[in-house]
Amino acid sequence: MIPAAEALKRLQEGNRRFVASLRDERTLTSPVRRNELVAEQQPFAIILGCSDSRVPAEIVFDQGVGDLFVIRVAGNVVAPSQVGSVEFAAERYQTQLVVVLGHSMCGAIQATLEELGRPSDRQSPNLRSIVDRVRPAIEPLLETELAKSPDALLKQAVRANIRASASQLRHGSRVLEQFIQQRRVSVVGAEYSVETGEVVFFDGVSEPDQRFTAR
Repeated sequence: MIPAAEALKRLQEGNRRFVASLRDERTLTSPVRRNELVAEQQPFAIILGCSDSRVPAEIVFDQGVGDLFVIRVAGNVVAPSQVGSVEFAAERYQTQLVVVLGHSMCGAIQATLEELGRPSDRQSPNLRSIVDRVRPAIEPLLETELAKSPDALLKQAVRANIRASASQLRHGSRVLEQFIQQRRVSVVGAEYSVETGEVVFFDGVSEPDQRFTAR
């Protein structure tokens, strides 16, 4: 069992390697490593991330097979299946760190902003279910000065959505709430920059050293 603070440090170090175009040889897949994982897995972090093809969690954190329990869905939204997946990994593998990983230039956030600005009745019910989960977090931003700057609005909307998803995990599951109270789980929010490759942890951690401030 790896403590949440140590798991966060591993992710930060891995992302620094990724940004520098380096790779830790220990993260490379080998027959030996695959054989070690046949009987069991012990992922040290749970990542709830966006399905965007530019943000593969194992790569941007320079981790290998068996290191991360990754759940991906457009817009890194939180629905019952995602909550259940996080609960499963936290309970079964005793993984202590949960990261909600959003990213800049997120298409799901852009689609929601477009829908809010110009509602459409041609959207599929399945896509609308994603938009409807993003909407509550970003709709208030349209009532601010950000509405006059599309780029600034998108940037803040991405972060608002990450914060909302992290909050839903912290307060929308009795299982996770209990784990958090027992200090068995920490939930943090992070944003990946598709422009630079850097991941910034900003929700549930303090800046600039990014240590935990809340469980």
